[in-house]
Amino acid sequence: MDSKEFSFLRQRLQKTQRQMAELLGTSLKAVQSFEQGWRKVPVHIERQALFLISNRRGGSRKSRPCWDIRGCSTKNREACPAWEFNLGYLCWFVNGTFCRGETQESWPQKMKVCRGCEVFAQTVKPANLEEEGRSRVRREGKEGKKKSIRGRTLIR
Repeated sequence: MDSKEFSFLRQRLQKTQRQMAELLGTSLKAVQSFEQGWRKVPVHIERQALFLISNRRGGSRKSRPCWDIRGCSTKNREACPAWEFNLGYLCWFVNGTFCRGETQESWPQKMKVCRGCEVFAQTVKPANLEEEGRSRVRREGKEGKKKSIRGRTLIR
């Protein structure tokens, strides 16, 4: 998770930096550092932020389970902790899941697969996050190109 995505998630949760720090069990300074890009967002903070956004207004529990969406065989289902713990709507949150024919062992490896998956998209909606983030950057970019001449504001 990069600093822009972290900042956007916080804003989407409608939390101040201080409130986000309290939710994540970290310091205000840490949240500020994540958003400025001075510190890398640790895995445990990334997971918790994604978990919070996915459960905003109870959205993910209404989703179809991953094994139905992905069409997993009985054998694959039984090998997967998402099936074992009935977390088909949160499979992206559970380490060690069996997806696309193999176990996803590390968080970075898992997130490469999950960010391109329909299950993750329906709960966290990364495409919307990225698009809203790009729109914000475009707006900020236009504002940065304003120039004032004789009391008139021009946009270059």
